[in-house]
Amino acid sequence: MSISNAMASGVAGLLANSTAVERISYNIANADTVGYRRSFAQMVTSGSLSAAGGTMATGVKTAITQTTGQDGGYSATNMTSNLAISGPGMFVVNSNIGANSTAPNVFSRVGSFEPDDSGFLRNAAGNYLMGFAYDQNGSLGNVDRASFADLQPVNVGTQTLAGSASSAMTLSGNLPSQETGQATPGDPFVTSAEFYTPLGEAQRLTFEWQPSTTKNSWTMTVTDGTNTFGSVDVAFNDSGAIAGSPASYSNVTSSAVAPASFSFDPATGQMTVSVDNGTTPQTMTVDIGAPGTFDGITQFSGDYTPMNIDVDGSQSGSLLRLEFDEFGDVWGIFDNGDRTQLYSIPLATFPNANGLVTTDNSTFSMSLDSGGFYLSRAGEGEAGTINSGGVESSNVDIASELTSLIQRQRAYSSNAKIITTADEMLDEMIRLKR
Repeated sequence: MSISNAMASGVAGLLANSTAVERISYNIANADTVGYRRSFAQMVTSGSLSAAGGTMATGVKTAITQTTGQDGGYSATNMTSNLAISGPGMFVVNSNIGANSTAPNVFSRVGSFEPDDSGFLRNAAGNYLMGFAYDQNGSLGNVDRASFADLQPVNVGTQTLAGSASSAMTLSGNLPSQETGQATPGDPFVTSAEFYTPLGEAQRLTFEWQPSTTKNSWTMTVTDGTNTFGSVDVAFNDSGAIAGSPASYSNVTSSAVAPASFSFDPATGQMTVSVDNGTTPQTMTVDIGAPGTFDGITQFSGDYTPMNIDVDGSQSGSLLRLEFDEFGDVWGIFDNGDRTQLYSIPLATFPNANGLVTTDNSTFSMSLDSGGFYLSRAGEGEAGTINSGGVESSNVDIASELTSLIQRQRAYSSNAKIITTADEMLDEMIRLKR
């Protein structure tokens, strides 16, 4: 190798170590940056020189490597919407979710998400979280996990839960047999049952059980507290294996004023009540038990057992709070007591996550080296899990970076010495001619 080549190698060494120091400085500066991924410069030989014995390297250059696949520490924040990934995967985020925006989706580990003034989850870097939305039936449908087509910004600010109308109700409980057959029957036993209108409003039906002067016989009357729908006489078995179960239903009387209505099927123990609470009356079936069965109303000696009422439908609700599970599902807790899935937050995985290209605000974009993405469900396949209530810290180790800084400083000084030594040798060569 000639003196000039030695000098060129020294210059290459200075440049390479300068780049390495640049990366170390960048890592140290971002040691406390949420979700930051450490990068470093690897030294590789550069150039060659033909010689009698073969070839020899003449310089050095750097190859920048990301540590995207290395987790950072978990830092608790007690903020429910702050999310941290444990294991492989990245959030899909976007810097602009406006209707006319052309901003591309990118990838990030920065999970410091909080609702903005419109309810969209946005992290400290200004990027909005993207996810798949569940429909009202709790289904995602057939989402495309190999593209961004089905993703939408996660919004938790305007969530309401639509109510569903009640259509079926079941009553069960015990009536005290000793209250029947008396010359002066006592007051009726009263039970009210809540049901839900098509608008999600809660209303009630009232069931009055009046004991009869006839032994083991009752009259049930159905009202809404103001209007009477109808009544039916109920006789109970007093002997045999089916003692205590309904024996028969008779004397069905409808008092409903149209368009409300009332009917009763003695064979099944089911009544049909239409409530005048809208343009179209709401119709419900109320099951109190078929004759000879014990799955509805019974009559045994003892205390009155308050009716156990099972009704379908639900009341409309407003969002109270959010919960995030480890599989990326966003659950809404509503003031009507319901808990339902709102969004599924996927984690983007790659064949080579370390090949991603660093972009602004702690985000990454794909490259030829990274390969394509797949939007995995958290906790499945290669994807990691999601932890709520904290963020992932930077994966930078300060002690390691400072040690590398000392090494690079020494290497820089050594390469500088090559240049000064080569300069002195050239100067000495010039003096020979003099």
